[in-house]
Order: sequence, then C-alpha cells, then structure tokens
Amino acid sequence: MSRQFFGTDGIRGTVGQGPITADFMLRLGHAVGQVLRQSAQRPAVVIGKDTRISGYMIESALEAGFVSAGVDVHLCGPLPTPGVAYLTRALRLDLGVVISASHNPYPDNGVKFFSAKGEKLPDSWELAVEAALAQAPVWASSAMLGKAQRVADSRGRYIEFCKASFASELSLKGLKLVVDAAHGAAYQIAPDVFHELGAQVHTIGCKPDGLNINDGVGATSPQALVDAVKAQGADYGIALDGDADRLQMVDATGRLFNGDELLYVMAMDRIDQGNQPPGVVGTLMTNMAVELALQARGVEVVRAKVGDRYVLEELQARGWQLGGESSGHLLALDRHTTGDGIVSALQVLQAVRRTGRSVTDTLAEVQLFPQTMINVRLREGQDWRANAALTRTWREADAALAGKGRVLIRASGTEPVLRVMVEANEAAVAAAWAQQLAEAAKAG
Repeated sequence: MSRQFFGTDGIRGTVGQGPITADFMLRLGHAVGQVLRQSAQRPAVVIGKDTRISGYMIESALEAGFVSAGVDVHLCGPLPTPGVAYLTRALRLDLGVVISASHNPYPDNGVKFFSAKGEKLPDSWELAVEAALAQAPVWASSAMLGKAQRVADSRGRYIEFCKASFASELSLKGLKLVVDAAHGAAYQIAPDVFHELGAQVHTIGCKPDGLNINDGVGATSPQALVDAVKAQGADYGIALDGDADRLQMVDATGRLFNGDELLYVMAMDRIDQGNQPPGVVGTLMTNMAVELALQARGVEVVRAKVGDRYVLEELQARGWQLGGESSGHLLALDRHTTGDGIVSALQVLQAVRRTGRSVTDTLAEVQLFPQTMINVRLREGQDWRANAALTRTWREADAALAGKGRVLIRASGTEPVLRVMVEANEAAVAAAWAQQLAEAAKAG
C-alpha cells in the first residue's frame, strides 16, 4: 500500500485544501485513535502547535477525533516540536502530536507524530493510519469517550529540560545574544532559556500574530538576525524556524554558520572532553570540507539521504549520537530524541564557554568547499540514468575531483528536474564541472 497523505515529515499542505481541512483532521484524529486502541485500552496523547492562526481549527478537530475514538487528550498550546517529543516521554503518553508546517509560511499547516519514546514513527505506522482512514469510523460510546485537559506549565517543564542539556558547571553570564524565534512556537520559551542561563537577551521574531510566522525572520531568513546582531553589538545570534527544530547561528561580525559547521563544533567539543564520537551522520548535501576535517580527527562520517528522519535512522542503526543537515536540523541523541534548535544552540555555546574559543576559531581548519548547483529539466519519461554521455562525464569528474571534491546528481522528488551539484576546493572547478555535467544531461 502506498501512502496517500503522509509525506517525508507527516501530513502538510495549504489550509482549506485537502487534506488540511477541519473534516479531514477530525477523521485523522479518529483514525490515529483506532490505531492506538489496537495496543492500548485507554490511550492518551499530547497535542502541541506553533503560532499559525489555523492551529486553533486543527487542534479542535484533532481533539474531537481522538475523543470520539476513546483517546484521552492533553493540550499544551504553543510548544516547539521537540518540546512535544519531550512531554510525550515525560508524561508517559502513547503519542505526541505536533500541529505545524515548520518553516513554511502561515497559509500552510500540517500534523506530525512522535512515539511514546519521543521518536519519529516508522513508515509501517503511517501505513496503518492510512488504512484506518479508509475504513468507516467506530464511534466510542458515551461512557468510553476520551477526556481532554490542559497540561500544567508545559512551557516551564520544557524550559527546564532545555537548561538541563547545558553543562551544570557553566553559565552564559557575560554573553549578549539576539534570539529570533521566527514568530513561532518558541517565542516565549527560547528567550527565557538563554536568559535563565545568564545571558543578556535581545529578541526579534517573538511577537506572533497568527499570520507572521517565518515572515522575514527565523532560520530561513537569517539576514534579519545578522542585522540585529550587528545593531545590538551582540556576541552571537540564534535563529530558529517556526517549530524550533532548526537552528542557524551568527557571530558578532555577522558571519552566518550553517548546520554542517555547527555539527563540527559539537563534535569537537566532545573530542576536547575526551569523549570522541566514533562517527557522525550527515546527508548527501553535507559539505566535504567538514567531512575531511572530521576524518582527520579520526571521526567517521556517513551520509544519509536528505531529511532529518533519515539522519536519525542512520544514527540509531549505528548507535551513534551526533548528526545533522546543512539546513540546521541537528541531532544530539545524548541530549534529546529528536532535533532541537534550542538544545543544539546550547551545545554550541557550551563549547564556546568551555574552551574560551569562538565558533570562528574552532572552525579555523574548516574552509567550506564551494558548491555549484544546476537544475536540468527532464522530458516526460526521460530516464536520466540511461544517459551514456552523462555517465561518462560523471566518471571523468569523479576521477578529476578525487579527494578534492565530489559530484551529486539526483532527481527531484517534487518536480521533473535533475539536480546536478558539484563541490570542489575551488569555485571555478566546481562551476566548470557542473556546467559540463548539466550539458551532458540535457544532451541525453
């Protein structure tokens, strides 16, 4: 059975268009409840959301669906995605539910789920939910209906969890930070976490109105953070996305650090503490310079498919702890079961405080390789893998770039486009090979 509604990160779309409608969300809550009832007589779930105006509608519909299936519901209001994952474990509940479209603009919304362990659920579970959606509802009797209640101080609980991920012997006293919550789920939480650890905090992107999430602020629009850090004379800037599972950081000069660089800093902190990681997991897009620098330190680097769920799967399979994406989805499984922008920022700042070195100094030996990306539109039915000219040029590029760069060619999952990416230690070399490969792809 193929998935009709679930994508790579839950169910997502434009509000008012299927499946992001009130009637579907009621059906979804009921279907998920039916799946939960197969393994628990009286299941209980927690629902959190970001700040989109549509969250009220979806929350109410899901609540009704769960209750109608005999599932108890705990509501915690606006809370980051990783906060919901934490509360699911802390409250010993059967499922965590997040209403969010992450970094998308406010007209979009979606739903994603966490297991009782605070981890993303496997494809088999999503297929079971899709099967339940295709079946007629089984309404619970009045006596068996679920109950709904508010979680007491969900925000405070999660703040304490985040603070506990930071070394107890350290503080952020003396640091001036700009915190940008993208007008999203962490708007009340992120500033408090850093303030309570001792930092002087200036905020931007912390005044949601239901319509401004990710609008010109946050991890996907970091220029606002760069400008604010310079204007405030801050030491560092921290930008999250709408559901606060993604991180971007900026230093006092306005230099922006991507996820690859921050992952390297986190790995180096562990090495400096005598706790060398056996390896880290990146993705197909992880910059080769970071890979080479970690390998030089004796840390193996493995690449997963693009998507934090695939990074997590690879980490779990290998029993490793550190992984992440260039986009800023970072995983430290010794601190949390899922990607967490606030916790990741604390891991980076912990390294700064512990060593006395700035992030820039720690990255002195990592000079990111230039990347050139060209999109080649595919004709209907075109089999790019059978293109002999592309295969031959690709082989030539691999030989020429050995140890000094790499080629990544992959088809888009959302449009008829072939993505040609070349990474090399010289920008001109990357651009030249990317152009040759793109021409070969077009010729086929």
